[in-house]
Amino acid sequence: MKLFISADMEGISGIVDPSYIDPDKGKNYERGRILMTHDVNAVIEAAVESGATEILVADSHYRMTNILIEQLHPKATLLCGSPRDFSMMQGLDPSFDAALFIGYHSRHGVPGVLSHTMSGVIKNLYVNDQVVGEFGFNAIYAALCGVPVCFVSGDDQIADEAKALIPKISTAIVKKAQSRTSAACLSLQESKRVLHETTKQALASLPGLSPMQVKLPLELAVDFSHAGQAEMAAIVPGTKYEHGTTMVTFVAQDQYELYRVMRAMMNLAGTVEFC
Repeated sequence: MKLFISADMEGISGIVDPSYIDPDKGKNYERGRILMTHDVNAVIEAAVESGATEILVADSHYRMTNILIEQLHPKATLLCGSPRDFSMMQGLDPSFDAALFIGYHSRHGVPGVLSHTMSGVIKNLYVNDQVVGEFGFNAIYAALCGVPVCFVSGDDQIADEAKALIPKISTAIVKKAQSRTSAACLSLQESKRVLHETTKQALASLPGLSPMQVKLPLELAVDFSHAGQAEMAAIVPGTKYEHGTTMVTFVAQDQYELYRVMRAMMNLAGTVEFC
């Protein structure tokens, strides 16, 4: 069994505010790295016990250099660093049996610990008229690679968001959101147990799980925080800026074009100051 793990940071056990996830200004960032590696190892351990023979872990937060390789389970390979054409999903291809998302968070504008979508410049992200966060966007990418997403970990809000898209997904809830920067967190011993047991459940259920159904082509619509960002994003060839709004659209022919164009739009929009 060959598994792909995409590991973000906001939904990791014990992490509740930006001090844990910002490598430049976060006073708790080094603790956050330890916590992230803890959650990833719990999932890897259960996957190996379930028969996984190949595991690729894509470090998928910020600069993508967060997981402590010196503490990583020896049966996994770590993909780290950036830039990467397909960001959080780099390395995934049809040869994988399943994808697991660790430490994910809910989308922008809804409840959940550190909720956002990809970047502070994006208010909402739509694919074929359906609003999605990072979970949904990456699950669509996986689906078009023919790979089911069988597992997600994080708070109770991302669990609900994931189940709305993939009803049969296994969800490991390691904390319950009280606000965007507060949560009732399981102890590390208990979160390890939950992650371990849910991973085993997810992999045992794989025969009954199929990739999401996604239609091609893919209409991408990005709602930016302000018009200047939208205008800058519309520099990308093939995009369309809806004047009088903060929305830019693009029709992608496959998941690879979808991801590249979204990243290009987001990165260009990020160069515009809010002033």
